[in-house]
Amino acid sequence: MRGRQRAARIAEILAEAYQDAACELEYESPWQLLVATVLSAQCTDARVNGVTPGLFARWPGPSELAAAPLPELEAAIRPAGMYRRKAAALRQSARVVMERHGGELPQTIGELAALPGVGPKTAKVVLGEGFRIAAGVTVDTHVRRLSRRLGLSRLDDPERIAAELEALLPRDEWIRFSTRFILHGRRVCTARAPRCDDCVLEVVCPKIRTRR
Repeated sequence: MRGRQRAARIAEILAEAYQDAACELEYESPWQLLVATVLSAQCTDARVNGVTPGLFARWPGPSELAAAPLPELEAAIRPAGMYRRKAAALRQSARVVMERHGGELPQTIGELAALPGVGPKTAKVVLGEGFRIAAGVTVDTHVRRLSRRLGLSRLDDPERIAAELEALLPRDEWIRFSTRFILHGRRVCTARAPRCDDCVLEVVCPKIRTRR
């Protein structure tokens, strides 16, 4: 099965298996999605969702967060890990949004990725989930792992993997494919002890088919 055919078949199977797939981070605005996504680095979505209600109650938007006392912000996000680095980046991003973008998040990948602590992956998540703009395929650790296991890529660099996947899939599939691929990696095709016997992708998985 060639690359485009394989990718199309994987997208089709995942669309059936994850019909209601959605980002598992909880937010009420694109700005809050950006904050939650930054917090999710090296942290589970469940833990982030435990932090953000109190965080957003105190500092719901960039104007409030830009003026947040750094020690208080650090204390509020401490359970999410790397709290000093994340707090500094988020407050600086809020200030950039206020000073350069009039308090509104920019809607281009270049401008978003230029914000402190953001980068291309977070920018794609915010554009795709927050604005429904297909800026690219989001490649996190799950998408990287599944892309290699399923024969869609042999690369290691996330941005190069993203470019390969974007070439294999139509643009209107990028957002939904990213979300479904991530969920499948979390729930079934895990890094350790993947649940191969329960995997809907067994018909296209070279590793499973080789074992049988």
